[in-house]
Amino acid sequence: MLNAKPRLSPWSRLLLVERVLAGRPAAHVASEMGISRATAYKWLARYRAEGIAGLADRSSRPRTSPHRTDPVTEAAVVALRRDRRLGPARIAGILGLNPSTVHRVLTRHGVPHLAWLDRPTGQPVRRYERSRPGELIHVDVKKLGRLREGGGWRIHGRDSWQHRRTKPEQAAGHRVGYEYVHCAIDDHSRLAYAEIHPDERAETCAGFLHRAAAWFAAHGIARIERVMTDNAFAYRRSRAWRQALADLGAQPRFPRIYRPQTNGKAERFNRTLLEEWAYARRSLPAQTAPRPCPVGCTPTTITAPTPRSADSHRSVASRSTTSWDRTARRADGASGGGVRRFGRGGRRCRGASGSSSSRPGPAAGRPGRR
Repeated sequence: MLNAKPRLSPWSRLLLVERVLAGRPAAHVASEMGISRATAYKWLARYRAEGIAGLADRSSRPRTSPHRTDPVTEAAVVALRRDRRLGPARIAGILGLNPSTVHRVLTRHGVPHLAWLDRPTGQPVRRYERSRPGELIHVDVKKLGRLREGGGWRIHGRDSWQHRRTKPEQAAGHRVGYEYVHCAIDDHSRLAYAEIHPDERAETCAGFLHRAAAWFAAHGIARIERVMTDNAFAYRRSRAWRQALADLGAQPRFPRIYRPQTNGKAERFNRTLLEEWAYARRSLPAQTAPRPCPVGCTPTTITAPTPRSADSHRSVASRSTTSWDRTARRADGASGGGVRRFGRGGRRCRGASGSSSSRPGPAAGRPGRR
């Protein structure tokens, strides 16, 4: 590591040598440059022995390390990390070493951190980001089960009677059904758009793509070039989806079989929806749930950018604001198509009439999601 405030730079050392070789006393030149006489003679000797190359900085690493871990032990450390993907503390316990020694060995051999690896394969995760907004849009659907009256196991626990009673009710054919969250997220800016639908049919997916493209266009992404989805039938074989792509002038992209990591941005957004919206807090009972937002309202929830990549959450057009909107439309006929915006933790939204609600509730007679 170089000195943050060195007395002499390579150029200053050469200047010192030139002044001494010009006939001036080394002690006088050293006093002028603010260094000791011994330092001046040291650089003069290096110049005479090696030339200008001797005036460059040298590594402070010792030439020999007698107490360095032997190569056999280092090979065992690397093998345990490669085969079993263990951390330094566990490897140290197996080999009888200090964890700091194991960490130093792993660093010396350039072994990546465990967080950077794909656990099933052990290979480093290759992360990518497209160079401009609209170059690639990730689309996915998250299937969420509706809750029965009184709540589910996330509220009462897995051993509660509320959870145990679901089995006989399902056997009797009393099913509450599902809701499907369709989401689209831009690969470059991470700008996300989502809608809630009662199904995931091809026509529904195609309509969602049209509305998502219009919403992205209103936020600065004028054109969508590629759309990546999973290998579901609605995306692979449906004419409605292919026609929607043709209308937008976009090309389809599909991941390899059993490789959902390729579409990982949409998968991670689904997880964010579960943690920060769907299961963020307990919902109100159905009879006291707030009314859905009225038709035509534009409720807004402004959330602070996350520390990971604050710049990517800014406006695509200007990159000047620090808001990140996650918009969702409830498309089943119960709520009349009112707009909902997904905010962190299910924060309140305010409609055009000024009334607020903690999250627009589902249709009357159906329990809200926790």
